Amino acid sequence: MTYHWSFGFLWQYERLFLLGAGVTLAFTIGTVLLGLLVGLLIGMARLSRSWLVSTPLIAISEAFRCTPLLVQLIWIYYALPVLLHISLSAVTAAVITLSMYGGVFYAEIFRGGIVSIERGQWDAARALGLSWWKMMRLVILPQAVRRMIPPFMNQSITQLKNTSLVSVIAVPDVLYQGELVTGNTYRPLEVYTLVAVIYFVLLFPSTMLMQAYERRLAAKHAT
Repeated sequence: MTYHWSFGFLWQYERLFLLGAGVTLAFTIGTVLLGLLVGLLIGMARLSRSWLVSTPLIAISEAFRCTPLLVQLIWIYYALPVLLHISLSAVTAAVITLSMYGGVFYAEIFRGGIVSIERGQWDAARALGLSWWKMMRLVILPQAVRRMIPPFMNQSITQLKNTSLVSVIAVPDVLYQGELVTGNTYRPLEVYTLVAVIYFVLLFPSTMLMQAYERRLAAKHAT
């Protein structure tokens, strides 16, 4: 059987796809920012020598890292409200899940970047009489952030792709809009081809920026 491709009908759904792309971008930006905040808090707290602080955070981090994001999304949307006797909208559940999931990975990036700073830098900061917070703010973090940027960008690109899962709980992202159009037209090949193109257009500039930064960083270290 020969399949006849036809993309012309997609123009009448232009607004739906634009809306979906906007929701996808908004979710990506919002959950990346929240994830960075969560990651910074967890990552800094993980540096504590107190097991009372570090042990619960390790447990939370491993719970999010070692279970599928799709399972987390469904569990938080359906099970968490039952346990806590609260009401959660699909958008709220998606924001919480994506922010926490991304946050635990950002936390490892923060922690890894901080502990990678040479011991001499820590000793020099202490010799200047800096408090722990001033030492982190003025000496350690400025150096660590440069090393963190490439993995941060990689994780943020992954975060954008992860947003496609929110369609499972009816958040109107670009994939969800594609599902609606498919149900209306019965043309899944053309619809999901367009969805793939939209994700590519959203992601490709970020990957190019990341590669340009890495080349610049490599050239700087070579000189």
